[in-house]
Amino acid sequence: MSNDPLVVFTPSGKRGRFPVGTPILQAARQLGVDLDSVCGGRGICSKCQVTPSYGDFPKHGITVRDGALSDWNAVEQRYDDKRGLPKGRRLGCQAQVQGDVVIDVPPESQVHRQVVRKEAAARDIEMAPATRTYYIAVDEPDMHTPTGDVERIDRALSQQWEIEGATVEPSLLPDLQKVLRKGNWYVTVAVHADHRGGPPRILQIWPGLYEGGLHGLAIDLGSTTIAAHLCDLRTGAVLASSGVMNPQIRFGEDLMSRVSYAMMNPGGDKDMTDAVRTAINGLTQGIATEAGIDTQSIMETVFVCNPVMHHLLLGIDPVELGQAPFALATSDSLTLPAPSLDLTAMNPCAQVYLLPCIAGHVGADAAAVALSEEPGKREDLSLVVDVGTNAEILLGNTTRVLACSSPTGPAFEGAQISSGQRAAPGAIERVEIDPATKEPRFRVIGCDLWSDEDGFAEATKGTGITGICGSGIIEAVAEMRMAGLLDPSGLIGSAEATGTPRCIPEGRTHAYVLHDASDTGGPRITVTQGDIRAIQLAKSALYAGARLLMDEMGVDKVDRVVLAGAFGAHISPKHAMVLGMIPDVPLDHVTSAGNAAGTGARIALCSITARAEIEETVHRITKVETAIEPKFQEHFVAANAIPHATDPFPELRAVVNLPQVSFNTGSDEGGGRRRRRRA
Repeated sequence: MSNDPLVVFTPSGKRGRFPVGTPILQAARQLGVDLDSVCGGRGICSKCQVTPSYGDFPKHGITVRDGALSDWNAVEQRYDDKRGLPKGRRLGCQAQVQGDVVIDVPPESQVHRQVVRKEAAARDIEMAPATRTYYIAVDEPDMHTPTGDVERIDRALSQQWEIEGATVEPSLLPDLQKVLRKGNWYVTVAVHADHRGGPPRILQIWPGLYEGGLHGLAIDLGSTTIAAHLCDLRTGAVLASSGVMNPQIRFGEDLMSRVSYAMMNPGGDKDMTDAVRTAINGLTQGIATEAGIDTQSIMETVFVCNPVMHHLLLGIDPVELGQAPFALATSDSLTLPAPSLDLTAMNPCAQVYLLPCIAGHVGADAAAVALSEEPGKREDLSLVVDVGTNAEILLGNTTRVLACSSPTGPAFEGAQISSGQRAAPGAIERVEIDPATKEPRFRVIGCDLWSDEDGFAEATKGTGITGICGSGIIEAVAEMRMAGLLDPSGLIGSAEATGTPRCIPEGRTHAYVLHDASDTGGPRITVTQGDIRAIQLAKSALYAGARLLMDEMGVDKVDRVVLAGAFGAHISPKHAMVLGMIPDVPLDHVTSAGNAAGTGARIALCSITARAEIEETVHRITKVETAIEPKFQEHFVAANAIPHATDPFPELRAVVNLPQVSFNTGSDEGGGRRRRRRA
């Protein structure tokens, strides 16, 4: 094994060993990492900016020490002096490998930028925002009634709008008298009054009648992506939706890796808190620019997130969430001033609301899904699955609602997959395989044509065909099972066993060639046995979590399944069921809710009535802890088969043919593993 330093790139997860002195840009190109550069590595364009991370990374099996990269050089200093490099960044063309290192490629340095597909779903919301504007006429000062300007504003609100006991944010006091006089004693005030009944707070004062916007952000802070919806607080309209990768990925792709990083690296939790707050500020500025609004008009922000993200956003060390009993520092909803979270790209008096967490690893994102989908208000038994790096699962009806989280890992996001990548233009997102010919066809993000349609090559010339994203790998595995290329245990057959040369030997197993452009210098995209295993582990965790809730409810079937999250909108129910991600139900009983957590955040942003409702609902949800349930492992093992080892899936089999093939022959024929010789 080479003793050269190991370089791990995030978020792609690609890794390789390189001689000391290798520029990071060169290492990225050799591994096929998506790192931009237009100046040929001369340190002029700055497109190749990267962020090195230091400390212990148990997930990657390395420790990154000071000196892992070459020293800051004159080229980087010259660029920093001229245009400025963000803190912690290096130029990939200048920084050279000196030791084991973890390198994060930020979104702006990626050629094929992440498509954060968490658009806002259309939803009727009864508006009752916490922050509203009021136009008032304030009494002028009078020698005979010596009261202050604040007191007279308070009296005007009481007499004209029946708002009692309002307080003024201290930061407004220095300019208060100028604003009153500029408006000739007519002003517009933004008043925040939440559902808890505390004293109303004046967050902003404008002279005269203010007819500008009043805006809020609904933010779904996920393990992998941060998605935001900018809303008009007067109408509820979504003005813009945007998203960025969560920069904490460089500290660990899944939640437990980040908890481990905090445990093993003193101050690691603060590094992760700083990274995510900086990203939220950048996202806020970007979405305001996109919508053409002033960031100072953003007066409210609502966050939904899992417990680890919740704690890291608040600046709380998540170490207790890494071990039973998974104690939260607080599970209640919170209202905080934006500056207390270093959120500086909005009005300094803006208020932040965090939805309550349910318990343990079932967080505010699950609460937001419950608010959006309302399983407790339906007679039929609904299973709501929010698929992500950490899946939130709800099961309930008017009788009872249960919840759990299941650690599916990042495979569904395209990570830990041999040709995997995040969802970006050029990534394969849809797959079909002809059961007779075993030939595939596919679609890529950014093109509406299938690969066997006229014009496909021309239409994808700009993006290329770069890899396969999460929805693509899920469909590919399910299609391989339906085409008889994959047996129920998850083994890929040989060319002889399957009848197609697309099944090629790879070590002691086989892989299926989905796309091969290696003759022209392009990528060879395959589905390997390792990819199948990664998807099996992820889908087994998801199914086992759902089965645990069904056990607790005392049922073997559910009436309907709702797929939430980015996957809900991009995976067909048929493929999800063939894979065995979800329990067997009629396919027309499987629906998509889109980004339900983000929708829940928008509802809470626009309605204090909804905030009160979800706080009450959370207390009635029963939480099931997958980590300590003995039957979880039993369900997990049975769910490894595709679709399942013991559940016959009668609804699925009525509409889909699942060939009964077996490739575990014990020999190389048919893709089986060699039996070990007995001593």
